[in-house]
Amino acid sequence: MKTLFTMAILAMAFLVAPTANAQKFAGLQKSPTDIAYAKADRNSKPTIKVIYSRPLKKNRTLFGKLVPYGKVWRTGADEATEIKLFKDYKLGNTTIKAGTYSLFTIPGEKEWTIILNSDLDDWGAYAYNEKNDVARITVPVSEGKEDLEAFSIAFKPVDAGYHLAMGWGTIRLEVPFYN
Repeated sequence: MKTLFTMAILAMAFLVAPTANAQKFAGLQKSPTDIAYAKADRNSKPTIKVIYSRPLKKNRTLFGKLVPYGKVWRTGADEATEIKLFKDYKLGNTTIKAGTYSLFTIPGEKEWTIILNSDLDDWGAYAYNEKNDVARITVPVSEGKEDLEAFSIAFKPVDAGYHLAMGWGTIRLEVPFYN
């Protein structure tokens, strides 16, 4: 009886082992995914959330070369950046309803066009469709003192909402979201 039980255990182990070893897991992303939150304080719920991937500079010329001027950019790496508004906000003169949108940009030397688009779950900006734009705003570019290796997004509270701040290399810009 003991031998039969042992043989049954060994048979199950041989059947399960190939399945367990066959699973392939992805390695680490070259451009790690990150999240930025707009919220009143550490313990409050966010009113805006951005999910994006953070490409690295790696001694490359960024804007105008790696990221061309005048062309739609996914605003990061990998999948198109997504922004979730937990309540209605104004972007320029356009009221944006609470919901999830893709965040695209068109970089320029002196200003960038910021685009919220209703298409979701796209890789890069390859399937970008201007007909699905919900809002556009143009913001000025400034020069930062610190040279950021990784593309970064953060939120800065202002009186009537938040500024979504973006930076990479020495390029900086702020996108106003108002209540």
